[in-house]
Amino acid sequence: MATNPMQRKARNSFLLGMLLMLLIAALVVGLLLMQLKNYQDKEKAEIAAKVSIYILNQDVKSGQIITSDMLTQQQVNKNLIPQDAIGDAATLENYVLEDKEGNTVFTKNSTQYIRIDGKEYELKTEEATGSYYINKTNNEDDKQYIELNTVPVVAKVSMNKNTVLTRELVAKGDNTTSDDVRKQEYNMISLPTQIESGDYIDIRLALPSGQDYIVVAKKEVTVPDVAGMPSEDTIWVNLSEAEIIMMNNAIVDAYRINGAKLYANLYTEAGMQAAATTTYVPNREVAQLIQSDPNIIEKAKQGLLNRFNSMASERNNALNGAIQNSSEDGDTNVKTKVEQDMTNTKDNRKKWLDGLSGGTTAAQ
Repeated sequence: MATNPMQRKARNSFLLGMLLMLLIAALVVGLLLMQLKNYQDKEKAEIAAKVSIYILNQDVKSGQIITSDMLTQQQVNKNLIPQDAIGDAATLENYVLEDKEGNTVFTKNSTQYIRIDGKEYELKTEEATGSYYINKTNNEDDKQYIELNTVPVVAKVSMNKNTVLTRELVAKGDNTTSDDVRKQEYNMISLPTQIESGDYIDIRLALPSGQDYIVVAKKEVTVPDVAGMPSEDTIWVNLSEAEIIMMNNAIVDAYRINGAKLYANLYTEAGMQAAATTTYVPNREVAQLIQSDPNIIEKAKQGLLNRFNSMASERNNALNGAIQNSSEDGDTNVKTKVEQDMTNTKDNRKKWLDGLSGGTTAAQ
């Protein structure tokens, strides 16, 4: 049936409109598909760029031991963080293992090694006993057993919550935990006014002659709470058996020498500062006790005895001479326990604690 020109024009216009609509729809779909692909590619790239990192979930002080409960693992873009950011447990574990002689344990290609005298040896585990050993020769029966220490990871500097943990911000701690370490309580040491738990100190013996000896070095302090407030005069420190004996001897010396003082000296940046070298020399009776005490590890015994032998003359000229000059007054000091300067320091510390609490601290 023939159609008139108007109908043909209307039909052609309709078909042209449909064609244009299809073309526009195709363009829109094409653009959407391109955007979707770009989004997916970007998402894949972001996923590929993401790495795991550890961030702190609390503030830490310089020198403070970092434990797993202080860390939160997050996924972030590797382009937004330092290259040395720590993101896996294995990296942290490299910081906390060494043998009794201080040789470093490290992981390479998923295998643990230990570096001794500049040489690397694979650290193996004996299936029957679980003991660690190395083979310095090709003979499997030629085993050298390795006793490992756990070394704490400490903050080099003070860090705020949400700080990304990097290898530059942490270090191995100075204090390892051996079998003879015990928590010791002291209340006769002159304390800095603003000492707090987590601070690091040297404990020193000052003589009236001006000589000053380091008895134990770089010990983390815990200040116990008394009636809800930090104690004014008591601290807890972890000491080895040898260090306990050294402290006992230093306490007696401090009491017997007129004008002597046993005091704590704060580290200003404990995470960055190495432990000071101890300079206090035990008397001969203490050295003999160290030699005969089976609880002290051999290395500590030999080191203390060597120090005594090399520095005995200094002790005879300084410490023993001061003790002899104190005569009867020295014995009185043993009974009276503390000197007036320690009382003054404790009074200043009490005032500082009062300021923190907004009132008067509980009687100690």
